Amino acid sequence: MFTGLIEEVGTVAAVQQTGGGSRLTIRAEKVLDKVALGDSIAIDGACTTVIAFDKTTFTIEASPETLDKTTFKNFKAGTPVNLERPLTPSSRIGGHYVTGHVDGLARIVSIEPQGISFIFMFEVEQPELAQYLVPKGSVAVSGISLTVNTVDANRFSVAIIPHTMAHTTLGHVKAGDSVNIETDLLGKYVKKFLSPVFNSVSRVDESFLQQHGFMPASAQGG
Repeated sequence: MFTGLIEEVGTVAAVQQTGGGSRLTIRAEKVLDKVALGDSIAIDGACTTVIAFDKTTFTIEASPETLDKTTFKNFKAGTPVNLERPLTPSSRIGGHYVTGHVDGLARIVSIEPQGISFIFMFEVEQPELAQYLVPKGSVAVSGISLTVNTVDANRFSVAIIPHTMAHTTLGHVKAGDSVNIETDLLGKYVKKFLSPVFNSVSRVDESFLQQHGFMPASAQGG
């Protein structure tokens, strides 16, 4: 579990094809502190497992599924990437809960200055992801915890402050580029609990709420 607060921007040092997947070596500094084999590190919002490391790099393996669902398939030597280590019990949660399980991709439609900040407009490639995007809700873009400004069909916008531009990969992108998207975990569970399939087994209605003490029983007429 992550927060979406990027610790540093690393760089892809090498990409090695391994059958249907890839072995990626990332050059980094902060996230290598006390790193161990098997540790998790989020790369552009995708949770990965460290399989090797040295003083300046760590290596992970990307499965065919990861390459299909994320921007990893576009990585080459020199590509900047957002890096974050997982939460610890004593961590402050300044962003929101980010699982590191990327839902899909979005294309940057436009980047417009607004005062000292920038308004990014994104278009999700899978229209079904738009149902989990709500104004003032949370979304992880390339692993960065952001607040949704507006939603229009399968497009949404966010405001990016100068600090975020300077300390994440958003300072390196342009219109037309693709980014990893993870929608808010809470929205996924709400959608699941309210779905007809779920409610056909355990229907959430007035009777259910009364039975479980969420509302008083209806008064009986006499």
